[in-house]
Amino acid sequence: MTNPFEDENGTYLVLINHEGQHSLWPAFREIPKGWTAAGPKGKRQECLDWIETNWTDMRPNSLIEAMNKANQQ
Repeated sequence: MTNPFEDENGTYLVLINHEGQHSLWPAFREIPKGWTAAGPKGKRQECLDWIETNWTDMRPNSLIEAMNKANQQ
């Protein structure tokens, strides 16, 4: 049995959470609480490419906000 998170021929969603973190998710699975579909629905590599292009700052949103506040003081 193929791992549904590593199936090159599977269909995936790109998910994002409140911290701006991204995840690759099999389209046939229910989206977990706290996550929202964002970006394409498609083949694994297409979704991974979208994540790489669009998730350029790996810091969680809460850290970005804290650092911005600290820099303003």
